[in-house]
Amino acid sequence: MKYLKKYSNKIKAAFVLLIVMFIILLSNFNTLQNSKKTNENINAIYNDRLVVSRYIFQYANELYFIKANAVETKLNDTQKKEQIIAALKNIKNIDELYLKTVLTSKEKTSFAAFLASCSAINKDTQNKNWNQVSHSGNQALQTLELLSQIQSKEGKSKLTNSNTLYNDNNILGQLQIALLVILGGISLYLLMAKKNKINIKIPEPQSMN
Repeated sequence: MKYLKKYSNKIKAAFVLLIVMFIILLSNFNTLQNSKKTNENINAIYNDRLVVSRYIFQYANELYFIKANAVETKLNDTQKKEQIIAALKNIKNIDELYLKTVLTSKEKTSFAAFLASCSAINKDTQNKNWNQVSHSGNQALQTLELLSQIQSKEGKSKLTNSNTLYNDNNILGQLQIALLVILGGISLYLLMAKKNKINIKIPEPQSMN
């Protein structure tokens, strides 16, 4: 800092201001990036977690309906087949919506197993094998439970990440306030400080008298 001695206090204050403002600029950029990631996580929690949970609930309702009809003694084979085929069409419609969401590799594997169970239900329904329809329905429900657990874990992971980013932004905000306070103090000091004046006495010429 020795080289600053030759500059005025106003120039020193401006120099300190530039340094602190540059630090605050970088901090703000980082805060904006964290805010963007937080927003993405929140959207993912809603679009790819909560919405999917609703689809899983709808799947479960259709499967319970299928199982109930497969063991219903008051229905004949034709009636059972019609009811189950209609439920399978509803499941297929949900499939189109489910596949539009973002799926992890684990979810894709489990969902493939779920589709296989639904295909088995359709095949057993065509063959009027009602006991096997009920068994395949149980397998599909177990797969849905696994998908639900994956959804819960992914949602918690996104939430934890969002909370971490929020805490980082909070710390950066406090740092910016502290820097501004320090900046104000240093700038005020430099602007109000008086330069030491050096008085040089010029010797008067000796009187010839």
